Amino acid sequence: MSSLLKEEMQKRLFRPEGQRLNEFIEIVYSTKGRYFLCVSVTKGKEVQISMVKYIRSGLDDTYVRIQTWYLKDLILLDGRESDTDDPYFEMHFDKVYILEALSCAAKYSLARCLTRLSGRYFKKEIKLVNFDLTYIKPTAISSNRGDCMVLMQICFYAFNLVCLSLCPVP
Repeated sequence: MSSLLKEEMQKRLFRPEGQRLNEFIEIVYSTKGRYFLCVSVTKGKEVQISMVKYIRSGLDDTYVRIQTWYLKDLILLDGRESDTDDPYFEMHFDKVYILEALSCAAKYSLARCLTRLSGRYFKKEIKLVNFDLTYIKPTAISSNRGDCMVLMQICFYAFNLVCLSLCPVP
């Protein structure tokens, strides 16, 4: 489903403007409609973060940019809670934007994408706080394969906890 949605947004919103959609996550922004946070790259190698609203009227689907920021202007990405399954995060530009992803995994997916693109296009790391960097920075095992690696690492951690709980106490 998400690949079809990404393809549709790419075709209707980003390609006509000469951009390539890299990543998107659904966010909770309003009770009226669906909203997405999209990360795209322009022909001039500018990385944009756009808030997009999905509008369905009859059989017609429309995507409208509500707001756009540039990655180079991102001062800080704050995960707010690295120890809990919290989908809230803050993007610090000239103003602080508090957003809620549909899941904690989506929040981390966005952080991984922004980190990767900042390194590729600006040769610098973005400032991240309140994120578990194990799930963001690529390792020799993951080499930045995304959510599958996050899930595998969580399962491995849970398996270890179960094994430890089954061990007899001396």
